Amino acid sequence: MITVGVDLVEVARVQRAVERWGERFLHRVFTPAEIAYCAGRPASLAARFAAKEAVSKALGTGWAPQAPHAAGWISWTEIEVVRHESGEPGLRLTGKALARAERLGIQGWRVSLSHTEAYAVAMVVGWLRGA
Repeated sequence: MITVGVDLVEVARVQRAVERWGERFLHRVFTPAEIAYCAGRPASLAARFAAKEAVSKALGTGWAPQAPHAAGWISWTEIEVVRHESGEPGLRLTGKALARAERLGIQGWRVSLSHTEAYAVAMVVGWLRGA
């Protein structure tokens, strides 16, 4: 058994958010490591944004920005896109995101990111216990 999530993001949308909200937006959505890795590359930020959206879909939670402290709400920074030594992207979940994944029995993740100048896409697959 697996769980899947996919998301497509316009790079310009993420770029506008960075220009409008600056550090506030960056630190609300991305971890310090993600910000450092993507410095000056809006397409890379957009790909990570898409990955976070895809993970939320795979977890079956989505986002509830109007109720950030509600039970079960996952913070953007609880989902982090990391780079393995091989160079491939991976995921690190913490907090409520990790707790939700554990409750669902998710044993591990695969993530694929891609982007052009205009769009970024991410697909995640989580495999469940017994799969």
